[in-house]
Amino acid sequence: MELKVVDIEKPEEINFILGQSHFIKTVEDLHEALVTSVPGIKFGLAFCEASGARKIRKTGTDPEMIELAVKNAQRIAAGHTFIIFLKGAYPINVLNAVKRVPEVASIFCATANPTQVVIVETEKGRGILGVIDGQTPVDVENEEDERWRVDFLRKIGYKLG
Repeated sequence: MELKVVDIEKPEEINFILGQSHFIKTVEDLHEALVTSVPGIKFGLAFCEASGARKIRKTGTDPEMIELAVKNAQRIAAGHTFIIFLKGAYPINVLNAVKRVPEVASIFCATANPTQVVIVETEKGRGILGVIDGQTPVDVENEEDERWRVDFLRKIGYKLG
């Protein structure tokens, strides 16, 4: 058994969702979930098939995001995992729709942060042990920090009043 760390390569502002599924049908079902959640969404999706032809299956609405998804799926290369890159949309807009796809078994992360994927490799293949999403906290918020958080969420329209 060997442990590896794979850095997700992407532009700083691009969000992504990394998850695990169990069936080739995931590719089409995730595509449908995304386009019906956000009309006009720009995304790329790659899915690492774990049996049969063992191809990286791909789809999306934006060639750049599709290429980014395929590149990172090749680096991760863990069976039955998928990665979705979003342009001009955020995980909060689509995450529940993604989780409702019947084949989706788990979500490892949904973020724009610098991310590392911790991989285990054996003679049978590769699997994701977990992710390192962003950096370690440095302190606990104080009242000023809390006011900033509350105001910020209202400013960007995610909370009312």
